[in-house]
Amino acid sequence: MESDELRIGTAEREEAARLLADHFGMGRITPDEYETRVTDAYAAATLGNLRPLFRDLPQPHPGFFGPPPAPMPAPVSMPVPMPVYAPPPTPYPQPYPQPVPYSYRSKTVAGVLQIVLPFGVGRFYTGQVGLGLLQLFVCVITLGAGTLWPIIDGIVLLANGGRDAEGRPLRP
Repeated sequence: MESDELRIGTAEREEAARLLADHFGMGRITPDEYETRVTDAYAAATLGNLRPLFRDLPQPHPGFFGPPPAPMPAPVSMPVPMPVYAPPPTPYPQPYPQPVPYSYRSKTVAGVLQIVLPFGVGRFYTGQVGLGLLQLFVCVITLGAGTLWPIIDGIVLLANGGRDAEGRPLRP
């Protein structure tokens, strides 16, 4: 039996219609031509009925038509040896690191809020709601014994600063 006489199924018809839609989307066929070709694709019973639908179109063609023609091999060029001691060339000059802008929130205010109201208020102030809720939860569950964590956190905020929710350093 010759390949054009092989019967096709729904999957092959749908693949052909999808590829025709791709060609239509790229502007290779007109709307009327697309409608005619898709109707013919769904009415096709054999491979021979589908081949004329793609004869004047470039790739992609349905995969069941057979393998595409082999591409031309790329020309072979000899690599240029680089000296072992030389660093690799950079494609462009490296920019200077950009300074990170400060947050509009203050580390002093955040630290004092953590110490005076030791249940995560300073973290709410910096925008770190998740950490603030966790500190509040620990304080409530431990019936106040967990306030040690926010107090130490407030001291660390006062001494070293911290970052807000966007990752910017807190203002001094």
